[in-house]
Amino acid sequence: MEKQENKKYWIWLSLLKNLSIKKKRRLLEKFKNPKELYNANKESLLKIDGIGEKYANHILDENIKKEVYKHIQYMEKYNIDIITIEDREYPEMLKNIYDPPLSLYIKGNKDILNKESISIVGCREASTYGKSATKYFSYNISKQNYNIISGMANGIDSYAHIGTICAKGTTIAVVGTGLDIVYPSNNIDLQNEILKNNGAVISEYPLGTKPEKMNFPERNRIISGMSKAIVVIEAKEKSGTLITVDFAIEQGREVFVVPGNINSTNSVGTNELIKQGAQIATNYMDIINSIKR
Repeated sequence: MEKQENKKYWIWLSLLKNLSIKKKRRLLEKFKNPKELYNANKESLLKIDGIGEKYANHILDENIKKEVYKHIQYMEKYNIDIITIEDREYPEMLKNIYDPPLSLYIKGNKDILNKESISIVGCREASTYGKSATKYFSYNISKQNYNIISGMANGIDSYAHIGTICAKGTTIAVVGTGLDIVYPSNNIDLQNEILKNNGAVISEYPLGTKPEKMNFPERNRIISGMSKAIVVIEAKEKSGTLITVDFAIEQGREVFVVPGNINSTNSVGTNELIKQGAQIATNYMDIINSIKR
């Protein structure tokens, strides 16, 4: 019962959208837990470095506190849970990245959050070659008992999830919206298949969060952060996929690239990564052998 009560305060903390993770972490250092912060008065808030009048009023906003109950009702109705950085289910690898999310909303199987994972990412306008390569890698890697992580976007991401489902493996979609919104909307059936096949859909964003542009680069740090390695299949010259690669390198993850057609715009980013020293993967065992060393 106490754990359920605590979740209320973590949901409320996630709704404080004007506060960065860094500021929230600083507040938790002072107030020990979200419940104490929830019950704080203005005077004690203003004593915290970096929390001025504007942020204190945001924290004390009664309208945000009322929103929590709507969230709880919706979450109970649609089997959505919240996992906090203090919970044992929280992905251990994610705790060690710079700026880990303080909580994750989840639909589906919590038990796979700490399973060894490999992420597969790439561009939305995938070619026939890209789709085929993605299905090959996701199918065979998941057969080796690895969880496949991607972002459920159109293109390569979708085929990473599809290939895993075909192999009867488990897959996690990390999304850039609240879990009450499926984006892109045409992937509603794919999301249902992920959940039906023991997978999970997760987000650091509270319910009602729309697919804003800045959310997707932010969520990419979670995709790479939960993974032992990242596999890039098709990325254009200025692809969002390359942001995930940057996070992976910063987090010390292995980066593999599937080489592409030199005449295709979809391969400019991937082939450039190879020139810069990324590992080439032409067979799924290239990846398995490397991460098992």
